[in-house]
Amino acid sequence: MGSPIAYAFAREKGVALQDGDAPAFLLREGADPAGLIEARRAAGAAFPVRRLDARSFDRALSDIYAFDGLAASAASQEDEEGLSSLTELINDIPKTEDLLDSASDAPIIRLINGLIAEAVRAGASDVHVEPFEERVSVRFRVDGVLRETLSLSSRLAPPLISRIKVMARLDIAEKRVPQDGRLTLTLAGKGVDVRVSTLPSRYGERVVLRLLDKESARFSLEDLGMAPAQLNDFQRALAQPNGIVLVTGPTGAGKTTTLYAGLNLLNDQTRNILTVEDPVEYAVEGVGQTQVNAKVGMTFAAGLRAILRQDPDVVMVGEIRDRETAEIAVQASLTGHLVLSTVHTNSAVAAITRLRDMGVESYLLASTVSAVLAQRLVRRLCPACKEAYEPDEAERRMLELQPGEDATLWRPRGCDACGGTGYAGRRGVYEIVVIDDALRTLIHDDARESAMAAAAFKARDTLWRAGVKLARTGETSLAEVMRVCREDAERDGGV
Repeated sequence: MGSPIAYAFAREKGVALQDGDAPAFLLREGADPAGLIEARRAAGAAFPVRRLDARSFDRALSDIYAFDGLAASAASQEDEEGLSSLTELINDIPKTEDLLDSASDAPIIRLINGLIAEAVRAGASDVHVEPFEERVSVRFRVDGVLRETLSLSSRLAPPLISRIKVMARLDIAEKRVPQDGRLTLTLAGKGVDVRVSTLPSRYGERVVLRLLDKESARFSLEDLGMAPAQLNDFQRALAQPNGIVLVTGPTGAGKTTTLYAGLNLLNDQTRNILTVEDPVEYAVEGVGQTQVNAKVGMTFAAGLRAILRQDPDVVMVGEIRDRETAEIAVQASLTGHLVLSTVHTNSAVAAITRLRDMGVESYLLASTVSAVLAQRLVRRLCPACKEAYEPDEAERRMLELQPGEDATLWRPRGCDACGGTGYAGRRGVYEIVVIDDALRTLIHDDARESAMAAAAFKARDTLWRAGVKLARTGETSLAEVMRVCREDAERDGGV
């Protein structure tokens, strides 16, 4: 049951009611005692009073109202069709609110839940709330592309952002440093995990809500869209008893989803699988997951060093960022463990160069790295409105078509089904480097990246070639492949 004192009133007047075995009114240092009189009238009782400094009071306020806000979710008990439109939710916010009204924060809560519900409906991965001088911009990232969904009055920024922080159990008194938190909502009977990140900016705090789809943690490798040959190579690398398997690509390319799919393949209860991640995005039954916490010295290296004393068979490190983590991962591989991790590079072969730059000896890399997978996500063409066309001369050169050779490409048009974008959903594009004897020799001998790439892709597709195949089958457009794989196209001579 929610507090009889509205959150907005408690925040404004500096008085709150703490429930429990020994109920008490909390009074903020310097608050007007008249607010206490009104709070007692609203609560219908005269409990003892505890005086707190401003910071302690704000933290207590966050604890008291965090779950109350979630329970008050207007969206939690309704089906998707029953949710109000965002326009109605905005119009429902009064110009001025009665701070004594216990439901005075309900419009803001409904707006937050409505935004998240609309984001889930649209298939958004992130919601950006950005305050500016005259307005608050709300943008959704759908299929990897940001688009503005709402433009709100700037007066809504403080209550909106403050309420999100309360629901995520963040320190609402601290506005000078970034903060991270989580909250869970129930929408149409489905739990939605939301990761919240705040960042101070010129006109207030920016907030990004990352919507975490729990179903992503249960993906199988077959669901990822790899070509049969690539899938076979990756499965063979995961079947090795030891070695390092790396997944590379930019932020938001789906690396974590691929690693979880690999863990699901290995998670047959016969292996001890341990992970160290920043943050732990999805809970996986049967896998021991550890959260990085740099504030207390729990870094990737410290976590990896610790879990190697837990008798693991498979170790997943969220990311190899520094020399210490890289060296421990190499040693773990040499001592009989299978190590899965990610590296931020633009191509699969570049991961070898990156590890060299971190200070790992080439002969150790040649002995331990089994396979490197690079990936990108491209938007799928909407099947309802995509249209076929003949490629022009520039596109024929990109496709390396011979004179007189026929080809058909597909492009987006836009319809109601896809919201006018011409695209609906995303799928992966992959390249995999399997470290065979020839590559081991090149790595051992400090060969240049171009020489390693030439050997690695003699009989395997690069990202660009894999993307072109998708464009020619009509799964995506050539322009979309160019958008995410342009650097690879230039390296391959496709443009």
